[in-house]
Amino acid sequence: MTNSSNNKPVYDLEERTYLFAKNVRQEMKKVKKYFFNEDDIRQLIRSSGSVGANYIEANESFSKKDFVHRIKICRKEAKESAYWLRLINDSTYENNNENLKILYQEAVELKKIFSSIIEKSK
Repeated sequence: MTNSSNNKPVYDLEERTYLFAKNVRQEMKKVKKYFFNEDDIRQLIRSSGSVGANYIEANESFSKKDFVHRIKICRKEAKESAYWLRLINDSTYENNNENLKILYQEAVELKKIFSSIIEKSK
């Protein structure tokens, strides 16, 4: 679960996905850029932002089918974000970066939340 700036847990999923994307961007500013991780970083930034953007779209959907489709995209993007975070962490740091581990865990938790929403929407 992502924490707000005052360290209180965030339960609003729209805000939580926003904070996830924001925190990814802030952490990527600190990552040392190499020729082999530049594309990985770009992909991560895209997928992390897409989680929240698609969640907003899901909340504005016209039908249950459209809602479930958008939530599936959210889940896919969260899964992709976890992949890029893991790859960047494993290929860039000898001793794993703790902040990237936390972001990875958040991506996994978001994926699980979206999976649960999909199951409950059936």
